This record gives sequence, C-alpha cells and structure tokens, in this order.
Amino acid sequence: MDIYMLLGLGLALLLTVVLMPIFIPLLKRMKFGQSIREEGPESHMKKTGTPTMGGLVYLIAIIATVLIVGMIADVLTAKVFVLLLVLFGFGLIGFLDDFIKVVLKRNLGLTSLQKLIGQIVIAAISFFLLNGVGFDTAVSIPFTSVSLELSMVYVLFMIFWLVGFSNAVNLTDGLDGLVAGTASIAFAAYGVLAIMQDETGIAIFTFSVTGALLGFLVFNKYPAKVFMGDTGSLALGGALAMVSILLKQELLLLLIGLVFVIETLSVILQVGSFKLRKKRIFKMSPIHHHFELSGWSEWKVVTVFWLVGLIAAVIAIALEVM
Repeated sequence: MDIYMLLGLGLALLLTVVLMPIFIPLLKRMKFGQSIREEGPESHMKKTGTPTMGGLVYLIAIIATVLIVGMIADVLTAKVFVLLLVLFGFGLIGFLDDFIKVVLKRNLGLTSLQKLIGQIVIAAISFFLLNGVGFDTAVSIPFTSVSLELSMVYVLFMIFWLVGFSNAVNLTDGLDGLVAGTASIAFAAYGVLAIMQDETGIAIFTFSVTGALLGFLVFNKYPAKVFMGDTGSLALGGALAMVSILLKQELLLLLIGLVFVIETLSVILQVGSFKLRKKRIFKMSPIHHHFELSGWSEWKVVTVFWLVGLIAAVIAIALEVM
C-alpha cells in the first residue's frame, strides 16, 4: 500500500481517537442525547440519553486528513473535492436533522421531503461539476467490459444512487458499531480498487474514511459511548455511492455494500407486505432488529453482519481482479 494511503488511514484514526474523548463529555453537558423510538426493541430503551452526533468528529477528521495528505501528495483533484462536497453536504443535512431532533426537541427532525430536496441538490451539483471536467457518463457492468452510456441521463442515476445509498446506510445505523464496521469494510474495498486504478486521491479519501471509522468504533462498539447520528450515516452513504461512481464501479456497490442493500430491502418488503397483505414478513425491520427479536445478542448480530460485509467485499474484489 502506498505511503500516502497509510498516512491517511493513520492520521484520520489518530484524530478521531484524540478528539472523541473531548467531544463526548461536551455532548453530555449540552444534553445532546439520543431519543430511542418507542416502537423499537425494548432492550434499546436503556440507550436513551447516549450522546449522538458523534459523526461530526470523524467527518472533521476525514476532511482535515484528506486536505493535508492530499496536499502533500499533490492529488487534490476535482474528483477529491467532489467527494468532500458530498461528504460535507450530506453530513450537513444529517446535522440539521439531528440538531432539530436533539437540540430543538422536535422528534421528526427534517421532513423526508426536506432531506430529499437537499440530497438531490447536492447530487445534481456534483454531476455538473464532474461533467465540466469531462466525466465519463457510462455505467459499467461488473466483471465485464460492457458499459451503458447514459449521457445527460446520468444525472438522474447519480441522484438515485447517492440518495438511495445515503438512506440505506442511515437505515442500517441501528445497532452499536454496525455501520462503523460495515462502512469501514466497504470503503477499504473501494480503496483497494482505487489503488488498482492508480486513483491516488480517491484511495487517500477511502482509507481516511476507513481510519476515521475504526477510530470511531473504539467508542461506538457495544456498549456504545456515542452514536454517529444522521450526521455521520447520511454522509457515509452519500460518499460511498460517489466513490463507486468516480471509480466507474457503480453497480459493484450492490455487492460491496450488500449489508446496506439487504437492510433496505427488508424495510421495503416489510412495508409492502403489510400494506398489501396486512402481514409482516419480519418480526421487525430493518432486518437487524428481526435477528435481535429472534434471540440473538446485539453483539452477535453486529459481528455476523460485519462478516457478511467482509465476505461480500472480498468476493467483489476477487471477481474484479479475475
């Protein structure tokens, strides 16, 4: 691995580990505690009051690391700045949602429409910025040399992809350490692909995210001392989708991000089944709650999902290399 990738991973991890112990007591003093929804598993009620919006810390660590290491490596290209734009923009939407819910005590936060509009605007801006520097608007078919040219229609695909995976990661963020672990695996997998494509700037970004999430996991693993909140999860999902787009490995994200796909499908199937048949498929959705209510410990659910994410990522890279 290139020294710059290691530097990015190590610096982001260090910044997160150093800043988080300062940030957690501050959140407690400001009473930025998580409210647990009543319809969730009863065992989660003990988490009420755990500091949230911890994603703000690792976002700061990622942005600072990418700018510092990117400047040293001289790879602060348009692609890197678009990644930072998406990370910051989607993080800002999540921050506003968290702030309204936690600080202003309005349980619903931003409306779904408000969040959707914000996500669409950021995705559209990203497309036109990339289009201005001659971005490839074809969608690659994984494990083949085939690609589908979308031209200006690609903007609709980009909006769908960023909004979809941003919300998918957000849905997955329901157990201690679940998203921090699965997302770090997914970003690391794309980091390997970035190295294979000689995309140093993107590789620095992905490994910086991986390092920051591993640092966050120290405090977010079960039992969590802090949650990432929508601030962190929306930013991670949007950035992960943009990485897949910039590396022209868009559809491969369906395999690398398999856990996020399964979690989202479980919600869609649950809602669809209840509306059409008045019956539920799962004991509760997203599906990680189904396993909890089936008797699995929270830690077992998380580690199994990490393993599924790791296996999917390894298979994706192996098939791509072949």
